[in-house]
Amino acid sequence: MKKTILLWVLIVAAFSCNKKQPENNSTDSSGKNNLGIILKNYYEDRLKLFPLEATAIADHRYDDQLPNDITVAHRTKLKNFYSQYLNEVQSLDSTALSGQEKLSYQIFKRDMQLNLEQLTFPEHLMPINQFYSLPITFGQLGSGAGNHPFKTVKDYNNFLKRIDGFQVWADTAVANMRRGIQVGWVLPKTLTQKVLPQFKAMVVTDPKKSLFYGPIDNLPKNFTADEKNQLTTAYTEAIQTKIIPTYKKLHDFLEKEYLPKSRSSSGINAVPSGNQYYNYLVRYYTTTTQTPEQIFNTGQQEVKRIRAEMEQVKNQVGFKGELKAFFEYVKTAKKFMPYKSAAEVLAGYNQIHERMQPQLEKLFGRVPKSKFEVRQTEAFREASASAEYNSPAPDGSRPGVFYVPILKPETYNSTRMESLFLHEAIPGHHYQISLQQENEDLPQFRRFGGYGAYVEGWALYTESLGKELGLYTDPYQYFGRLGAEMHRAVRLVVDAGMHSKGWTREQAIQFSKDNEALSEEGIVAEIERYMAIPGQALSYKTGELKIKELRQRYTQELGNKFNLSNFHDAVLQDGSMPLQVLEAKMNTWAAKQ
Repeated sequence: MKKTILLWVLIVAAFSCNKKQPENNSTDSSGKNNLGIILKNYYEDRLKLFPLEATAIADHRYDDQLPNDITVAHRTKLKNFYSQYLNEVQSLDSTALSGQEKLSYQIFKRDMQLNLEQLTFPEHLMPINQFYSLPITFGQLGSGAGNHPFKTVKDYNNFLKRIDGFQVWADTAVANMRRGIQVGWVLPKTLTQKVLPQFKAMVVTDPKKSLFYGPIDNLPKNFTADEKNQLTTAYTEAIQTKIIPTYKKLHDFLEKEYLPKSRSSSGINAVPSGNQYYNYLVRYYTTTTQTPEQIFNTGQQEVKRIRAEMEQVKNQVGFKGELKAFFEYVKTAKKFMPYKSAAEVLAGYNQIHERMQPQLEKLFGRVPKSKFEVRQTEAFREASASAEYNSPAPDGSRPGVFYVPILKPETYNSTRMESLFLHEAIPGHHYQISLQQENEDLPQFRRFGGYGAYVEGWALYTESLGKELGLYTDPYQYFGRLGAEMHRAVRLVVDAGMHSKGWTREQAIQFSKDNEALSEEGIVAEIERYMAIPGQALSYKTGELKIKELRQRYTQELGNKFNLSNFHDAVLQDGSMPLQVLEAKMNTWAAKQ
């Protein structure tokens, strides 16, 4: 099942709508099973089950569909789907595979097994949270600024059908959450409270003020007057009679019925089978066999190491006082808030890109063709959003976008801008995801899929390249980088603490405040994110540590035969994969050097 957050929904390349579809036949001309055909059939069948993924990769065959993916029937369909393809791939003679096929076999088999295991947990009983759920995604799609196209009359009519699907989904969500109340699978109370204003913002009296009126405000000029009038009437009516009532229904249910029954605990281990579920999520997101206890201990060690380096920077700039006081200074000093408008903040990020451009070719032999932009996060979700990257379409119809929430430009702290750009944009997510999507030698499930530990691990690793790219010349920007790394180390401690050790939300907030230079408001939002998506935050540091470990190992083993640009290209060239598979692949690469 699709468990990525927003942030790294990788899926974006292009199938032609009129492309001849492959026959659903897993044998080659000799009658033998063929891995390539199995994987091709799998991805074709997957798009029918996940039409939003198809839309995201510019395959518009299913743009009118929004399946009710939280029903028992849909989950049964998924179970049969994953079981079928696991059986097919296990019937192959894996010893006869080599190169990319061997990698694909290892990755695919693991995926199917994990997807089947995931379906043993009743996630559909908690279908909504403040960070990642369909009602939020649907707002992005319907605004006209998301993946759903609004270029033709058919595009507009397709979304009207998706509105009907959203109504049905919302009714099921309410029924599922009622079931969740009965069996103890409910959100923490603080998270339910965070969702309420998000849904309330969608309940407007004037349809023209609705987020979903955006496509009507931007009707293509080539539409006829009749088409424009017809669509304006249809969208106005759909907003009034379907969208607004649906969000109001969800809001009122959550406020009146669900909030009083929401739990006071913070960790997922408080729900039935919660410990087993969290152990699964740790394996899923880290793509390792590490236990929550190992993760927790690694986090504490990293926090201690990074604190020591932070002390060095504090002393370097001549600050007199404790590290916690230095955190406060970095958070609040006016000199670190130089901007007066959102446009100035965005310009600041573009200047970082220009400064590092000359050094990039020294560290990377391969660079993506996809275009790239920095944009401000849309207003409707800006208050609860983090900075994030949205993937490009390789056909050029959509660039890669680095979204920056800028609620108050005059208080936007500049000390983390360099490390944030490296991570979310270049050479972090934009390089990795774009190069992967542009690699047509990969089977589709790898071109358009992703693994958090690799994707986020790579992005965090690239933050450490700042000095080599001509950045971090200002010690405060380097301190910002240490703060970003500390943030990911703290995540290991507080995520495992809350979900496996019984830590409360307040304990986790205090641990973060003791070790980070973030604002309290920012820390609270982060802790509540980890509560909403258990385990996801573990992927960053786990992946970064693995890539750093491999770089250090090969530097020592290969000596003057080690080339950093070649190392980076080798890490990226086959796309995202589980860390265990990556390590085996890179060991083979190193042996050939």
